[in-house]
Amino acid sequence: MISKATQFVVPLANKPGTLARLCSVLGDAQVNIVGVFVPETKGRAQAARVMPVDVAAARAALKKAKIPFTEEEVLNVELDNKPGAFGEFAGKLAKKKINITHAYATTAPFARAGVVVAVSDIDKALEALKQKKIWDLSSPK
Repeated sequence: MISKATQFVVPLANKPGTLARLCSVLGDAQVNIVGVFVPETKGRAQAARVMPVDVAAARAALKKAKIPFTEEEVLNVELDNKPGAFGEFAGKLAKKKINITHAYATTAPFARAGVVVAVSDIDKALEALKQKKIWDLSSPK
């Protein structure tokens, strides 16, 4: 399945708390995020790309919080979760001379989404999460 979707591009300072604020503003407005991409830019401002379920509610929440943003149309693509599926998809675009400027993905073979998070200090982050007992960090059973 392929459909058009809207994602928001939000400039963020590269410092603790900026992504938390953005996601909290959307969460407080009951906006579910189905995709997020935040590349590292080594000390410079970065741009988060956030794809919400409810575009109008996200737009209103960001405006109310005075968080600057732009909007982009993207393709929301559902592929089989098997080796080579994304390569085949990307190859079809390449054959048509269509460039992929950025992409992010997760697979969820169960009811949970996969998230990759790069942090400045992994050991410190793991310790903080254990202390707060926010998530079960034990191995899956």
